[in-house]
Amino acid sequence: MQRRDGMTVPLPGHLHGHEKRIRQLADLGYSDIWSAEADGVDAFTPLAMAAAWEPRLRLGTAIVPAYTRTPALFAQSVASLADAAPGRFAIGIGSSSNVIVERWNGIPFVEPYKKVRDVVRFLHDALSGEKITKQYDTFKVDGFRLGVRPEVKPPILVAALREGMLRLAGREADGAIINWLSPDDVRTVTKVVHDSATKAGHDPSTKEIVARIFVCPSENTEVVRAGARYAIAAYLNVPVYAEFHRWLGRGDALQGMWDAWKSGDRKAALAAIPDSVVDDLVVHGSPEACRAKINEYFANGVNTSSLAILQFDPAVDFWSSVESLAPSTQ
Repeated sequence: MQRRDGMTVPLPGHLHGHEKRIRQLADLGYSDIWSAEADGVDAFTPLAMAAAWEPRLRLGTAIVPAYTRTPALFAQSVASLADAAPGRFAIGIGSSSNVIVERWNGIPFVEPYKKVRDVVRFLHDALSGEKITKQYDTFKVDGFRLGVRPEVKPPILVAALREGMLRLAGREADGAIINWLSPDDVRTVTKVVHDSATKAGHDPSTKEIVARIFVCPSENTEVVRAGARYAIAAYLNVPVYAEFHRWLGRGDALQGMWDAWKSGDRKAALAAIPDSVVDDLVVHGSPEACRAKINEYFANGVNTSSLAILQFDPAVDFWSSVESLAPSTQ
């Protein structure tokens, strides 16, 4: 599978001002842009705008929560963007988290594996164009037929942490989206995806592995590590991420942080995160060093990157970072 170098969007600033920068991403050799959906812009609008502005870029969501759209609306959103950018759109679906789903959207965060699996199955069914009357485990659809028929069916990717979702990605989707892991961890997760694909009778080499990679191109090591600890604590105290890192073997390294966080001592929790964990999960250093570590992700099984530029060092300029990490500089 061809290597694809992507960037996370939206870029800084208002959406209406991004046209020039989106085109510059393609000029710099980036092949993809990947949107997310949490508390900012929705996942589809930035991609729809980019679809009109820059035909050289592939567009993907990493990710859209499985819970926050009803089935028919989900299918319409996917089909509309696939129709606007034929052959250039991939839909990434994930469970998201209890914070986003339950606390922010008021939707019970129950049976996340089944919910993601059912949305994947429903999208396969809906994009076939057939009329659907079917009881899935977590919802029922009665008489829905998608009125938009994209010329090219978009790949469906599953955001996966532990083995259940990784196996689902290999068995029933077109690949996996992975997040908050080191280059060495990539071998662990891709093996599960590929083994599942093989067991299901699929060619594992056709399963795309997309990685969101957090990068701060700065040699101000202590400043970067201090900022990165806040980001790591914010994510890795979420139960699904905590269990992911226990599975990866970081339980002992992170137990001090988890214990302090649970007791309410945020300062101690940050201090308990080892430098080695920070250096595993956040790419930092000179642009050359960052590019070398990003290449390790690809060497270990990633097909597509979605770089997320983190400005932990005030001296780090976002767009200069984009340029210094660009595929054209390789």
